[in-house]
Amino acid sequence: MPVERACLLNGDDLYVADVSCQDPPHGWTELRPAPVFGLALVRRGMFRGRADGVEQVLDPACVYVERMGCEQQFAHPCGGDRYTELVLSEPQVADLLGGDPEVPHGLVFTTARMAVAHRLLTARARDGADSFELAERTLALAGEVLSALAPAARVESGRPVRDAERRRLVDAARAALAADLGLGLDQLGRAVGCSPHHLSRIFRAATGEGIARYRNRLRVALALERLTEGETRLAALAQELGFSDQAHLTRVVHRTAGLPPGRLRALLGPAGGRRLGGCPPLPPLPPLPPR
Repeated sequence: MPVERACLLNGDDLYVADVSCQDPPHGWTELRPAPVFGLALVRRGMFRGRADGVEQVLDPACVYVERMGCEQQFAHPCGGDRYTELVLSEPQVADLLGGDPEVPHGLVFTTARMAVAHRLLTARARDGADSFELAERTLALAGEVLSALAPAARVESGRPVRDAERRRLVDAARAALAADLGLGLDQLGRAVGCSPHHLSRIFRAATGEGIARYRNRLRVALALERLTEGETRLAALAQELGFSDQAHLTRVVHRTAGLPPGRLRALLGPAGGRRLGGCPPLPPLPPLPPR
């Protein structure tokens, strides 16, 4: 069966791909054990799945949960289909389930919140978002799916319960980011002793925004300081601040501060005020999205 798979995120514990099945064969595929834990979020078409002998209809209003080792096969009676594939490592799954690696049976029906989060993940990947942001979005989406599949207590059990402990973890994460903006989400979780999923949730609750956006604010603040000092090596600055390249630095700074780095350097740099006869006011910052 011709399958086109475009990788959106590829890390040690997370893999995300846009998968398109074209001209599938008639009948059921060969019965095989699932090699990974995965979530298939159907975007177009319909197909059928059998997992340990239980048959399910899979359409864009549901999520197929692929359990590692489960005997499964598929049929495509309506032709081709397209879905987003999320693959998580066993430790990552256990973290999302409060330390229990056993994934319950069942089919998850998507909510509007899940559907929007799914499309935002693929849209941000298409727009070139960095792996940190994509990992944070992936874990949040996977957590939503597993919250619907497993009893809420299991998914929530790994979350620190005391305010003081939450503050300690958030402060530790902020300190770790300030010391090393190049940390990935998994590395940040290990640095503070908390799973990435739960760290993301308590961080948002404490600061009002996700870790990726907070990290970008730190990076942009440091970039503005360096531009004020007259920094001209934008490629080196991008590498130093953990951006993937100069273009990524330019996009984030422009989106956040309203002007590209070169223009900001002209306005803020040592000779900016003298050269321009006094700095004109900066354009208004773009409004923050609703929370």
